[in-house]
Amino acid sequence: MADWNLQIIEEFRANEGKVGGPFEGATLLLLTTRGRRSGRPHTTPLTYLADGGRLLVFASNAGGPNDPAWLLNATADPRVTVEVGTESYEATGHVLEGEERDRLYALQSELVPAYAEYQRQTERVIPVVALYRIQPDAIAAGDHLLAVHGELRAELAALKKEAIGVAKGEDVERRLRAHCFSVCDALGEHHASEDRVFPHVQKRYPGLAPVLDRLRREHVAVAKLKDDIRALVDEADPERFQAELERMTAELEAHFAYEERELLVAANTLRPRDLGR
Repeated sequence: MADWNLQIIEEFRANEGKVGGPFEGATLLLLTTRGRRSGRPHTTPLTYLADGGRLLVFASNAGGPNDPAWLLNATADPRVTVEVGTESYEATGHVLEGEERDRLYALQSELVPAYAEYQRQTERVIPVVALYRIQPDAIAAGDHLLAVHGELRAELAALKKEAIGVAKGEDVERRLRAHCFSVCDALGEHHASEDRVFPHVQKRYPGLAPVLDRLRREHVAVAKLKDDIRALVDEADPERFQAELERMTAELEAHFAYEERELLVAANTLRPRDLGR
């Protein structure tokens, strides 16, 4: 299989994206992923379906029981390189889910009946991956998100340390109160900013709608915890304050980790106009 793929890749690059044999006349691209174990680039020829400003590829593995290696690589590191015709560009891969996946796989099966047969041959739901071009003027929104989360994590750790000091009778109560309000305000501003950006993210990445809905619900839950923490700061019950702070920190860490896992790469492909700017 590796030798066969290599022949197709060489023919593709030598003939401006055109190949003969079983792929003759097909819409074909080359997808280069980074090996999840080796870190080395791996290039795979794939048929694709154009869908607006994105390209769709299908992890059929010819109806085999396992997901193909390129999908496992792209899941581990969604930043990929796409070659179409004579053009090569960086992109990010996003696995589609639910109705969107089903609708687009059905469309591909109508256009290329072999894909319907591939799905009949396997018990797994064949993944559909959308490839989004990373624009030259993309802003590092994902990197900014990671930096803000890092700052909030550090502030929460410092707040927890001050709360322990109050419980031990140290003279840090005034500083704790000021710090608590500062952290809560920063957290509220961060989530309010994200809520304003999410509709623009969803417009560019419709498949992220379930992720964004979950993050919005978590924002509401965190706001309630934040208000509870504010109310407790004036109560003479440092142990209860510590317990609630621990609970909020744990929920925030889970929230941050989920958001970073699901949004980081997509966020780094956004442009100012994608965010309504």
